[in-house]
Amino acid sequence: MASTSKSSFDPMANPFYEKVTNWINEANVTRDQKKAIENLFKVKEIVIQKEPILLPTFLDTILSLQVSRNIEVKKFVVGFIEDVVKKVPEVIPRVIKSIVMLLNDDNFPVQKKVIQVSGMFYKHALGYIGDHGTSSDLNNLWDLLTRIKTSIIDLVDGDNDGIRTQSIKFLETIVLLQTYSDMESSGGGIQDSFSLNNLPPGLKVAKRRQLEEEAQVVFDLIVKFCSSSHISSVNLMASMGSIVNIARMRPQFTGRVVSALELLHTNLPPTLSKSQVISVRKQMKNNLLSLLKSPGSYDYQSNISTLLTDLGATYAEVMKVMPKPEEIRARQMKRSSEASVVGGSEPPSGPPGAKKPRVEEPQSQAVPLSSSLVSSLETNLNQSEAWICERLNPEVTTQIVLHSLPRLPPTMPPHFVSSYTPIAAAGTPGQKKHVSRLLATQFSAAGVTIGLDGVPAIPVPPPRSNTTMDMMPHIPLHDPTPLPPAAPSIPPRRVPVRLTRVLKLSEVTKPLSRSTRENLSLAAVKRILRNEEMSAMCGGTMSRIKILTTMATSFNQDIREVIHEYLLSNLSSRMDLALAWLFEEYCLLQGFTKNPPVLVKDSKEKEKEQAYLYNNLLCAITRTIVINLSKDKEFEDCLIKLYAEAPLITDDAIDIIRGLCVSHYELGLNIFYQMVICRPPKQLHCLNALLSLCTYNSAEIRDYAISLVLDLYSRSELSHIIEEYASFYLGFLRLATPPDVLFGNDKGRPDKQSEWSEDVAKSCIFLYLSLLSTNEILIHELASVYVATVQDVKRVILRLLEVPVRGMGMTSPELLKLIETCPAGAETLITRIVHIITEGQTPSEVLVSKIRELYNSRVSDVRFLIPVLGGLPKREILAALHKLIKLNPVVVKEVFNRLLGDANNQENAPLTPAELMIALHTIDGAKVDLKYVIKATSLCFAETAIYTQEVLALVLQNLIEVNPLPTLFMRTVIQSLSHFPRLIGFIMNILQRLILKQVWDQKTVWEGFIKCCQRTVPQSYQVILQLPPLQLSDLFGKCPELKSPLLDHVLSFTENQRAHIPQGVMDVLYGDVNPIYETVHIKAEPKSPPDLSIDLKEPQQVL
Repeated sequence: MASTSKSSFDPMANPFYEKVTNWINEANVTRDQKKAIENLFKVKEIVIQKEPILLPTFLDTILSLQVSRNIEVKKFVVGFIEDVVKKVPEVIPRVIKSIVMLLNDDNFPVQKKVIQVSGMFYKHALGYIGDHGTSSDLNNLWDLLTRIKTSIIDLVDGDNDGIRTQSIKFLETIVLLQTYSDMESSGGGIQDSFSLNNLPPGLKVAKRRQLEEEAQVVFDLIVKFCSSSHISSVNLMASMGSIVNIARMRPQFTGRVVSALELLHTNLPPTLSKSQVISVRKQMKNNLLSLLKSPGSYDYQSNISTLLTDLGATYAEVMKVMPKPEEIRARQMKRSSEASVVGGSEPPSGPPGAKKPRVEEPQSQAVPLSSSLVSSLETNLNQSEAWICERLNPEVTTQIVLHSLPRLPPTMPPHFVSSYTPIAAAGTPGQKKHVSRLLATQFSAAGVTIGLDGVPAIPVPPPRSNTTMDMMPHIPLHDPTPLPPAAPSIPPRRVPVRLTRVLKLSEVTKPLSRSTRENLSLAAVKRILRNEEMSAMCGGTMSRIKILTTMATSFNQDIREVIHEYLLSNLSSRMDLALAWLFEEYCLLQGFTKNPPVLVKDSKEKEKEQAYLYNNLLCAITRTIVINLSKDKEFEDCLIKLYAEAPLITDDAIDIIRGLCVSHYELGLNIFYQMVICRPPKQLHCLNALLSLCTYNSAEIRDYAISLVLDLYSRSELSHIIEEYASFYLGFLRLATPPDVLFGNDKGRPDKQSEWSEDVAKSCIFLYLSLLSTNEILIHELASVYVATVQDVKRVILRLLEVPVRGMGMTSPELLKLIETCPAGAETLITRIVHIITEGQTPSEVLVSKIRELYNSRVSDVRFLIPVLGGLPKREILAALHKLIKLNPVVVKEVFNRLLGDANNQENAPLTPAELMIALHTIDGAKVDLKYVIKATSLCFAETAIYTQEVLALVLQNLIEVNPLPTLFMRTVIQSLSHFPRLIGFIMNILQRLILKQVWDQKTVWEGFIKCCQRTVPQSYQVILQLPPLQLSDLFGKCPELKSPLLDHVLSFTENQRAHIPQGVMDVLYGDVNPIYETVHIKAEPKSPPDLSIDLKEPQQVL
């Protein structure tokens, strides 16, 4: 229970914590995008649904993924924010900055995803503000929300259709969230559960009246966008759907929506194709049918029905969705009831005398602000409609038609054919009213209003001639009487045409001077340059680019410089012009002109000049981009695009990229890599640049260049070149001093060095070693170079071998061949290679056989056997042990590690710890000095995890059986006792057995015996008393300080106990002149006291 309680409050104790951490780390480092996304979705499922307690711990980590270059990861972050805000709205202040950052991302899919989520996010943010209205931290949150709204509103005018569509849907959400709901609302969406009704009054940052005013502005923006003349069909249908949905859910907007659709019906954008017009009309028809179903459309059923009839809807379709008469009557009764309540006739609620509830906010604030605006607009439209309908008689209609006929095109436009529907109810009062409504909408769009006195107020436009308004028929303002019919016109009389003299401009004009012509041309070019935005709006961008490039290549130097300066002033947005100009120059360079080359004077000089112009332009563009790389990441894409799409890459341009590799090495090297693949004419040039950077002084640049070269090495046409280059630089290591080619600014080593340093040696060998894992045969060339190089370089090679050799493995045929044919002088290299491939692994039989054969035939150095000790039989190991312990202590320790394995896994070890210790004690003293054995045993004692008291007891038990006793036996006994004091009883047994083996016959062992007795008092008193008198006297002679304590010990015995002590021993203790120990019979096998026994089966605990 305690662990469960702890895990519920401590996230790190949660069983999913480690899984989530591993998934996030794997998603960060893996290159498999699909795997990364799968891991991230697992993380989202855990921290949001299954274990929400982990959400605070990992929230910031997941949000940090927004800086990833992977678009799918960024979209996941947006989706994660969406789900977490729905689940836990309290995190809104922590995640809103991520929304703002991702909204400004350069990738359209990410922007689109953010806009899709922003509607839901804004709804929950308003709810959060309503719940925490008194918090002091809401100002920052509201500022960020305002920034999000402003940014998305700006995207309505963007270039991407999908972004604009999602932006319109977000504006729809703003209108629905920032207006009051109505009981008559219909429809569905994320806004159903929230409106201004849910927002409490008195908030400081989100005031209801300000939000409602903003909603009105946003709605007008949608309507204006919907009526734009250059809107696409996708955006148009999305805008129509948005305003109709607003009308269905907020009935106060119904009138304005109907008016907007009526205006749109008569003024469809001219840019739509025939199929698009059909789709838009069909969409408008479906939207109107859905709007007619809603209760808010009761007052506009006539307008909607007539508009549907124009759009081709049948009577049955209209009547099917028309509300029933009883629903209309119920609505009228409801309105009457509401009007009576507003007029003060509401009956009092509750029992008489009941106290009225306190009103927190004036009732007037709850009334939607849009009611007055809608009523004002509707009043103007109704006045205009009534005024037109009153004057729309047959005579006026006829005049309008007659005056419009001359402006009709000879054939019907496809746009009109696709949108025209025959009028079924022509001439009826309803149709007349509908036409009046349409004209009133046109009046309103043109700014014409009808005053209360019935006089139209017409805005005065700036004076212009021959406009449509000048030719419109005059409609009387006050006199509604029909106009008299026009008099019949008299056909004009034919008048003979008099021939006129043709005007020749050359006769009436004077030729302009050269300077004037150049100035006029320059002024015309500048005007073209200034009107960039207008050209884009009119769809003339490509034509404008063609004009500018032709002028830049064909006109004088002044025009060329002006266009050149204009291009470089904002290069990131004018890359199309830059590439077009380069292609134009390239065409001239290749002689793609109308005149044949034989007719061109000084064609060679012209070609040189054209090559200079092309190269100068390309380098100028490249240098401008390079200068601005640190200011804006967008220029990286420009540089990549330039080198990918330019028709020709010159040597000077390649040199610029070579210099770029120092400051922006990833970008520069990637450009070289792409040119090697995609530009065959420059393949060798760019490959050489990449290879030269593989020997650069900076590790970052060198490693990245090598990674790209390794990728190119898989291409068969390039592998041989790369191998030759790597071998060429590896061959430099044979020299006594580094060559000059390794130094210079282009190598990152400006100063020449007279001796090989580690960095210079690494630069020559890194690429070669990187190729080893792919082409193992290269190992033989490396061995030959190793033999010929100097000692400092050899050490560098040995240090760098580990990674490539470990990748080859001990089964590599080339490695086995190298071991078998080991070149003279490469023994240390072979030893290092075998060390690497056998580290942590059992050597294979083939490898052991090769090493044994080489050791027995050519290489007598015992170090050669160390890597394969684990595969040698015990007999061979023990035979070489006296040589192995003579090596450096560090090497000896490694030998022991290979012989014993680790403390947890000794099953497959060649020797057991006891066998190794016994073998060390029994080494022939003639073969090795005793000091090496002492050092070796000390290394064993240092491994306390391996040499436990049980192991040491087993060692001592076996060593005591050796005859003669090993020289270092007593030293090992004393060391065992010092490491494991609990062995004291076992040591006493050993000492007793040593007495029986007449230990005093071996001087070194006898001295160790005395020292052991001296260190183990008082336990050793019983052992000392068992010594013969002569040896006891010798012991007191070498260690006199033991005599007095031993005598005191004996005196403490009882008379019966002292009777068991031989008289000779007592004489030595008392120091009698006439000792009688010679006549005393000493037992050969004295019994050991009970406290001197030890059970070897049970491990003893170290004190």
